Amino acid sequence: MRLLITTPLAVAADRDDVVAVRAEDETGAFGILPGHADFLTVLAVSVVSWRAVDGGTGHCAVRQGVLTVTGGREVAIATRDAVVGDDLDRLEHEVLARYHEAVEAERAARLGGTRMHLEAVRQIVRYLRPSGAQDKGTS
Repeated sequence: MRLLITTPLAVAADRDDVVAVRAEDETGAFGILPGHADFLTVLAVSVVSWRAVDGGTGHCAVRQGVLTVTGGREVAIATRDAVVGDDLDRLEHEVLARYHEAVEAERAARLGGTRMHLEAVRQIVRYLRPSGAQDKGTS
């Protein structure tokens, strides 16, 4: 099988000799073997692992992403960020911790943006409200 892992800026992995892939989505870990049915899923922040024809293994930490299986012969992963490495412990501990921190920071930033948007809408409503409604104590 072919395994292709891409980010918006680079190709992290492009292998033609893969016989098994292991990945993880929100429902848990799963495996893909040659001949797998067409498949589409959203990956969690996790490590994707693969085994090559020669028995060698590879790993790639992904910061979420979309995984597709096409024709039972190609596994493609599009992700925001990918780090390929041989040391699985390093990927799982250092890189995944960094990815989780980034996801939490993005979540906090979205929340802050939503709060700012809500406050702007409130200010517009106050401005547009007739002055008589404000004098009656309604808000």
